Amino acid sequence: MSVVFPGQTIFVKKGSLGSIVRCEWCGRDPLYVSYHDEEWGVPVNDDRRLFEMLILEGAQAGLSWLTILRKREQYRRAFGGFDFERVAAYSEDDVERLLADPGIVRNRLKIEAAIRNAQSVMEIREAFGSFDSFIWSYVDHTPRQNVWKTLAELPARTELSDRLSRDLKKWGFNFVGPTICYAFMQAVGMVNDHTADCFRYDQVKQMARKDKSIAGANPRR
Repeated sequence: MSVVFPGQTIFVKKGSLGSIVRCEWCGRDPLYVSYHDEEWGVPVNDDRRLFEMLILEGAQAGLSWLTILRKREQYRRAFGGFDFERVAAYSEDDVERLLADPGIVRNRLKIEAAIRNAQSVMEIREAFGSFDSFIWSYVDHTPRQNVWKTLAELPARTELSDRLSRDLKKWGFNFVGPTICYAFMQAVGMVNDHTADCFRYDQVKQMARKDKSIAGANPRR
């Protein structure tokens, strides 16, 4: 999810504990706030969840993240719970079924990209053992801890997201430009981009992976 959306710092009164300060981008929408408080930036190591977030980030292209969040359950239903093995086998009949589904973004290029991306995930799993091993090797299997003071400091892309984008494209992925890749990295916790004053910053920082037992998996292409 790109965090370059307008918003304001939210202060939510919570009894005698004082105020909770959140990242500016999540605004006041309950769904957005819940996503910020419970998911965004939390390290994800499950291949299916990684696939889900990559597809949803690609689906967001040209739209708002809130739009995608509101369609998320429909996406899970339409794409078989983001079972990449199942999606990788989708046929043209499935493409037509998805194009007729009002619960998702009915864009042929995005739908076909999701199927191709599932196939690419399968190829990466065969080469590296897991999609997780491949993806997390870009940060040495440990989340990078940024210390941004304001939303304006957050980048839309970095040299690392540029490299991830190039490599994913070599594996056949689509809708994985540098900006989409950086949003993906933020979402799955490869980087901690909560602003330093956000109540989630320290909580997410403590979730940084300690185990580097699978380190050493490097892109071969």
